[in-house]
Amino acid sequence: MKKQNFLKGSLILMLSAAAAKLLGALFKIPLTNMLGGVGMSYFSCAYSLFMPVYALTVTGISSAVARMTAQSAALGMYENARKVRRTALTLFSAAGLAGSLLTAVLAKPFCGYITDCPEAVTAVVMIAPSVFFGCITAVERGCCEGLSNMYPTALSQLAEGIVKMAAGLFLCSYVIENADAVLQYFPEQTDIRAVAAAAGILGVTLSSAGAALFFVFMRLFSRRKHGGSDKTVMRRREISRELVRTALPTGISAVVTNLTALIDMGTVIGCISYFGSAVTAPNGIAAEDMPHFIYGSFAGIALTVFNLIPSVTNMLGRGILPSVTAAWESHDRQALHRETMQALLTAAVIAVPAACGMGVLSGEILHFLFPKQSDEVEVCVNALRYLMPGMVCLCMSFPLFSMLQAIGRASAPLKIMLVGAVVKLAGNLALIPSMGADGAAISTTICYVMILAAALKVFVVETGIRIAFRPFSSVLYAGAMCGASAYLVSELLEMQGFGDSMILFASIAAGGAVYLAVIFALRESLGIASGSGSKEILPIS
Repeated sequence: MKKQNFLKGSLILMLSAAAAKLLGALFKIPLTNMLGGVGMSYFSCAYSLFMPVYALTVTGISSAVARMTAQSAALGMYENARKVRRTALTLFSAAGLAGSLLTAVLAKPFCGYITDCPEAVTAVVMIAPSVFFGCITAVERGCCEGLSNMYPTALSQLAEGIVKMAAGLFLCSYVIENADAVLQYFPEQTDIRAVAAAAGILGVTLSSAGAALFFVFMRLFSRRKHGGSDKTVMRRREISRELVRTALPTGISAVVTNLTALIDMGTVIGCISYFGSAVTAPNGIAAEDMPHFIYGSFAGIALTVFNLIPSVTNMLGRGILPSVTAAWESHDRQALHRETMQALLTAAVIAVPAACGMGVLSGEILHFLFPKQSDEVEVCVNALRYLMPGMVCLCMSFPLFSMLQAIGRASAPLKIMLVGAVVKLAGNLALIPSMGADGAAISTTICYVMILAAALKVFVVETGIRIAFRPFSSVLYAGAMCGASAYLVSELLEMQGFGDSMILFASIAAGGAVYLAVIFALRESLGIASGSGSKEILPIS
């Protein structure tokens, strides 16, 4: 397969991520409707333990392998690139196996003593093998991405999403429909929702195994090798040291990122248990279950929708890493500047209208996606609005973190995220007692605003690139027009008595049309007019 440039590679990854996220939504939304707020609390508790272990062992692998592969390819050292893959598979398979065992061993003490959610133990055990399969998949994806070939990553993401949706929903619905028979095999469980959550989460493990098998079959049927004049290879120990040096800070940064989920779980449940909640307990929910109900609603609904767009723009970071690495290694500051601005502006163009639209239509969107969970949705409507500025900042932080790694500053995101976690914890403790889930949402936004500002400052200082803010102000203006148009259309149609679905889709269409029209009108300020380019509006200092 031919190499792709940044825009083409990122487009491939974003389209596949969007498709995978759509499949993920088709998995998570029916799952939430089946499990309800309390059941999603069990599901989210299992994820809260799994994700830090997964992040530490898996997250930094793709970018570390991609960076070393890109360096080798830039110098024509394709034999060394192949040795990087073999070394990485050996090293990180062992790390993945250790991570899976650690997750399973920690299941009972974590759920029983730390989170006071012993019902989630089965779900944690079910998801533990995903760490091992994720490490294998991450190595293979990194090898392909380092050669600027994004198709294998895209196709494996689709395979993963399809398996997760099909297997997870089937298993969860089977457990619910056969509750009495299933509970006989789980004598320690008294709540069928806990077993159903474990069955649903087993679909995640099967999907990660499916992604790993995809690369096995790809290697079997694809024997083409790159040729290169330089046959120099590094020693295995040197490769291992470089991989760990690059991957570990990124993995720890991802652990810190996932600490926000642990912070939310501990502080939302803890603060509401201690201070109480202004939310009235819905029918069928006991007063003592309210902390889990509110946390499950916030994590299973508000944060699920919040993460839709960042999971797509995250692919910009994956796509930009090879080209930024090549530009940095060859000291081509003009190319570095161009690629940087393309990544940041593309993230903004995607994130801003989505945030404005979801902000003004949060109630309509949540009621449409979760029609059977009206009580849970009411907890999340304002929380989702408060999350939207943070979503934009998170979307733009992803490519910045990848670019910091590409220029050899892999430890910078870790330090930034540690400060962000402290800000998040302080915000939760200050706001949740009086605002509940809304306070957790506001502290999340404050956290990601600080993270973006810090990451941008570090990158600018390290590279000497001067950022022109005019194109970003144009995107913000277009996003504001998008949100205003969607709001006006929704209000007008509501007064005319139209149905909720019609109001939602018409408002989205109107907001999208206005956004595209304004972007087209302001195309010169964005550097996309005919005959103009980013070099004219984004000078290098």
